[in-house]
Formats: sequence, structure tokens, C-alpha cells
Amino acid sequence: MNSHRKQLVSLAHPVYLSLLASVAAGIINTVWVSRLGGPAVAAVAVATNTENVLLGVALVFASGTTVLVAHARGARDPAALRSAVRGGWALCALVTPVVVASGFLLREPLARLLLGAAGPELPLAVAYFTISLPGIAVFYAQQLVDGILKGTGDTRTPLRLALLANGLILVCDPFLIHLYGVRGAAVSTVLCRVVALGVGLRALRRNALLRTEVAPAESLPAALRRTVTTGLPMSADFTVRQSGTLVLVAIVARLGVPAVAAYAIAYKVLYVATMAFYAVRQAAAIHTSQLRGAGRDERREIGREALLVSGAVGVTAAVLLAGTAPWIMAAFGAGPQVAHEGALFLRCVGPYLLLMACFIALGGVFEGSGGAPALLRVTLLGTTIQLPLAYGLSGLGLPGVCLALALAMGVQCGVVAVLFRRARRQEEVEGAFERVA
Repeated sequence: MNSHRKQLVSLAHPVYLSLLASVAAGIINTVWVSRLGGPAVAAVAVATNTENVLLGVALVFASGTTVLVAHARGARDPAALRSAVRGGWALCALVTPVVVASGFLLREPLARLLLGAAGPELPLAVAYFTISLPGIAVFYAQQLVDGILKGTGDTRTPLRLALLANGLILVCDPFLIHLYGVRGAAVSTVLCRVVALGVGLRALRRNALLRTEVAPAESLPAALRRTVTTGLPMSADFTVRQSGTLVLVAIVARLGVPAVAAYAIAYKVLYVATMAFYAVRQAAAIHTSQLRGAGRDERREIGREALLVSGAVGVTAAVLLAGTAPWIMAAFGAGPQVAHEGALFLRCVGPYLLLMACFIALGGVFEGSGGAPALLRVTLLGTTIQLPLAYGLSGLGLPGVCLALALAMGVQCGVVAVLFRRARRQEEVEGAFERVA
């Protein structure tokens, strides 16, 4: 196996498994909460979706620190590595109180905004927010711990931490939900994350790369600025995608309740594949940044291998989804009309899935080489194209939405390919000048 491909797979598969563990725990959490009735499910769903949006804020310091630590590791520069870690913790310390305090103080207006009209689910959502929003401090710290460890090349410890936290949640949920209802679900999540965070901090102290006592390479304000500059485009990219997904749901809603239900189920199924793409993306970002820190620009080779790995997953997922679509919908207990719509969507989504696999994987090379701002512009372009197309083609039903997704993603892939080749040619020209000099 190609050395780059082997490294990508080695880094990516623990990331993928940790993402799967989180999704599985979320599904089982919903199963337990559903015993409290529909309003409780709605309240928890709104609260957890809010956390997904707030994850975009965490990416500023978590993903930014990952790239900077990987670069310092490749350069074998312990002073730069210490600066990267300090910058990440400083930014986390600045951002977290603002998010927690504003979220907690505005928890009731936030719940009203997300739930619409007041109903029995409103006080339940507020009760959940009362515990979960302060718990964001733990969530953010854990994201940063994971980011630092990934930057050092250790993606297995974050997997173990995810399994620990989510395993504890599965054990604690039934007991705490039975005692405290919706609040119990929030308490369970926060307490179990506290345990995982404690173990994660201990893992940081034991990491050999992080134990070197050297003076930081730059001042704390400079390190903080570098973290913001590196992580902000990644955070913005995630936020744009999340926002586009929410608007797309509103567009699908024009097709009727069965189409919305089918789309919601099918999109959850797609997570099994798309999380693999994002795992390859993280691996490509870490590997690219590390090699650039070591003075080796191998973006072309890493990009090719990332495309092969992620593309193979995309093709496999598209074929499996097309062949098993009716059984997948039946497993979710969908009614006949919803099952028909969902199976149709899963059979039509293959081209989009393959294009997405290529775009997401290649995006990791951009992030690891400092090209995240360019990637953000491509994402903005794709979203700008996708939403009007989806609106216009929604008259064809869910197949029209699939076509819009594929066309918009095709444009993004084309633009990224052009940018990638242009950046590579520029590096070759600069390298030739350096050799002549």
C-alpha cells in the first residue's frame, strides 16, 4: 500500500469510529427520551441540534490547533508546538465564557425561537438548556483536547475518549432520565463528558511530545492570533454547510410531510458514509501539515491518495444504498409513502455522494497547507448555487433535489481541482527559483 494511503487510513479510521460512536449514542439517547413523550423528544432534538451549531465555534480553536500542532511536530520544533497548544487554550478560554454565558441567559428566547409557538415542549427545552449550555464548557475543552492529540498524530486516544463518554452515557441515560426526565438526559451527557475530559487531560500530560519543557516560540497574543487565523476559515466552512443544510430542509418541506420525513431518515443514513469522508479530511489535514512542517510539500501525492480512499468509500456507499434502499427505509419503520420517497432519494443520491467524497477529502489537503480560506470561498460558492437550484428543481421531487446537490457539488469539485493545480504549479515555480538561487 502507498505510504501516504497507509498513513491516511491509519489516522482516519479511529476518527471515523469515534464519530460513529457519537451518532449511535445520540440515537439511543433519543430512544430513551422518547419514552417521555413527543414534547420531550422535540425539546431534546432542538437542544442537540443547537449543540451541533455551537460545534462550529469550537472548530476555531480545535481544528486550528490540530493543524498548528501537526506542523510543529513535522518541523520537530517543540517551542512552536508549545505555542500552538498555548494559543489553542487561550482562545478556548476567551470564547467559552462568552458562548456559555450568552446561551444560558438567552436560553428561553432561544428555545422559543427554535420551537416556534409555545407548547409543552418549551419548558422542557429550557430545562435541558439550563444544564446543557453550561456543559458546553466541558464539550469545548474536550474538543480542544482531541484536537491537540490529533495534531500529535494520536487519533486513537480521542477514539477511546469518545467510546468512554458515549459508553457511560448509554449506561447512565436510563437511570437519570427515569429520575429527572429531560433534565436527566442533559445531566447524563455533561457528567459523562466530564469523566472523559479528565481522562483526556491525563493523556495530554502523558504525551511525550507535549512534555518537553521549552520556552514558547512566540508570545501568547501572537499564538492566539495564529490559532484564530488558522481555525476561523474551517469554522466558517462548517457553519456555512450547516446553514445550507437547514435551508435545504425548508425547501424539501415544500414537497409535503412524507418527503420531509423521507429526507430526514435518508440523511441520517448518509451520515454513515459522509462521516468517513470527514475522517479522511482530518487525516489529510494532519498528514499534509506535518509534512509541510518537515519541509516536504507532497500535496499532490496526498491529495491523490485521499481521493482514492474517500472515493472508494463513496462508490461503495452509493452502490449499497441504491441496492438496499427499501430495506433501509423499512428498518426505520417508515410508512409506504415515506418509504417510497426515501428509497427514491437513496437511489438518486449516488452521484452527489461520490462528488462529495472527492471534495471533502481534497479539502483536508487545503486545510493542512494553509488553503482553508480558499476552500471557504468554494463552499460559499457551492451553497449559493445549491440552494436556488434545489428550489428550482424541487418541482421534480426528491430526485430534483438530488440533481441540484450533485450539480452544485460538481461545480465545487471543479473549482477546487483548478485551485489545487494552480497552487501546485506555484510551489514548483518557487522551488525552482530557490534551487537556482
